[in-house]
Amino acid sequence: MTHTRTADGTDRIAGFHHPALFYSTDDEYRAGVGAFVRDALDDGHTALVAVPGRQLALLRDAVGADHHRVTWVDMTDAGRNPGRILSMLQDFADRHEDTTPVSIVGEPIWVGRTPAEAWEATRHEALINLAFEGRRAAILCPYDTALPAEVLTHAYRTHPVVGEPGAYRASHRYTDPHEVCRDCDVPLPEPVDAVVVTFGEWELARTRDEADRWAAAEGLPQDRRTDWLLAVAEAISNSVRHGGGRGTLRMWRADGGLVAEISDRGRLGDPLTGRRRPDPLAATGGRGVWMMHQLCDLVEIRAAARGLVLRLHMGLK
Repeated sequence: MTHTRTADGTDRIAGFHHPALFYSTDDEYRAGVGAFVRDALDDGHTALVAVPGRQLALLRDAVGADHHRVTWVDMTDAGRNPGRILSMLQDFADRHEDTTPVSIVGEPIWVGRTPAEAWEATRHEALINLAFEGRRAAILCPYDTALPAEVLTHAYRTHPVVGEPGAYRASHRYTDPHEVCRDCDVPLPEPVDAVVVTFGEWELARTRDEADRWAAAEGLPQDRRTDWLLAVAEAISNSVRHGGGRGTLRMWRADGGLVAEISDRGRLGDPLTGRRRPDPLAATGGRGVWMMHQLCDLVEIRAAARGLVLRLHMGLK
């Protein structure tokens, strides 16, 4: 392997590089992340910066005149559902990797993320290591030290390299991504006053109609209701095709939005299912789960003892 010593103190290894950077102040953020982006541009890399909106302005200033050579993305919008982020990063790498090396800044967890979102973002961080293994790419993930201690602990488990600007080191707590994903299958809280609909192959149309009527009665606007219905329809169809032919749909209000839970006897064999834009000509599956991630504000997936549980969250606006 070829090592290159960069200005931020990192030994960059030719191939895949996935460090976590811990910061406490704006100055540390500008110095650490800014050095990573400037090094990438100096090396002729194509760069994507996907961070919360406030940090975008900090980094444009830190990068200076070359900021126009960077693709800038507000992560609070593009990564509202953490399940969408990996697909975005892979699409960017796929477009450029054949011509230039790719450097990415991705900040999937920020102060204000809900615990449910943080769990799915941690799963995303683990899956990066599977999705990009062996590829020519560097992905830097900044972590605010004001985040909950549990989030920071998991950062050490999902990143092979961790540290502060100028002081990166190997993470001795780095953990196999499959194990991290299993640890993310924490029990989901039980809903209150859920509407319950059981379904099989011959009840799919009735179940879709019930989901549409319930969402309309709960005040979900028409445009959001179209997304809701598409996501629910994909989930219940997957239950019939891959989950033993039957399933249970539960729906309730929570945190200012609507939740649909679909449970069945299925299994998710590949943890990357739904995290990459599917090939429309491929015989393999994953299209339905990918669509759910694109349509919903949050998708929680749990491998339970009795089967698979999906929770689809949709805000009222």
